[in-house]
Amino acid sequence: MVLVKKILNTFPRPWLIKLSLFFRPAADIFFRGNRFTDPINGKSYRRFLPYGYRILRPNALSPGTLTLERHRALWLYLQRYTDFFTKPASLLHIAPEQAFYKRFKKMPHLDYTTVDLYSPIADVKADITDLPFESDRFDIVFCNHVLEHIPDDRKAMQELYRVMKPGGYGIFQIPLDASRPQTFEDPSVTDPRERAEKFGQYDHVRVYGLDFFERLQSAGFLTEAIPVKSLFTADEIRRYALDGNEIIPSVRKPA
Repeated sequence: MVLVKKILNTFPRPWLIKLSLFFRPAADIFFRGNRFTDPINGKSYRRFLPYGYRILRPNALSPGTLTLERHRALWLYLQRYTDFFTKPASLLHIAPEQAFYKRFKKMPHLDYTTVDLYSPIADVKADITDLPFESDRFDIVFCNHVLEHIPDDRKAMQELYRVMKPGGYGIFQIPLDASRPQTFEDPSVTDPRERAEKFGQYDHVRVYGLDFFERLQSAGFLTEAIPVKSLFTADEIRRYALDGNEIIPSVRKPA
């Protein structure tokens, strides 16, 4: 547990992505069992791995796909409540997760574009506050656990709105503290240790409160806060190792 925490807080994210490519195949076999099921690859495991930069969450990281609670919840939501897996669409994926990247890439009905400034697996290297795409380009935009890293998140939201087609939709997950009415941020905090203490992670620049949806609305989006516990049964939340307190932020651009 201590080693996991040390690795997460020592190695930059691009390095962690590369390291995971070697770690995953062995973990996928070693942890096989029947207690938890990863809905993304359909395999079951005796346990998931702990994960967390400050507080390690038990059974958070799937050994098979290296997905966290939020990834598995998103996959199930898209599978059960949308036509994402069947309807032709252009998809912009900011900071693509490994498990999604390979699978989305293989879906023939998707015109799939990935963007990140640093990720080694992204197709396009670009700043989210200055995207190199024409306006009204994408039917769907995924931007998950990115905005809390961006100093000018309002500019990023405006860019995401600009490149989304009218009538398009997106999922913009963030670490949300639902006990906070207002987002907490302090631009003067630049030291990684102080950021970890105040914002929960060394490379975060804020802690979002419930006014996150107001920020999205000010960029033009229609928003919906979808509680995970309203989507799945208690047994499913346990089986897939989801976070029942999580909220999935769904956005739409008016047609």
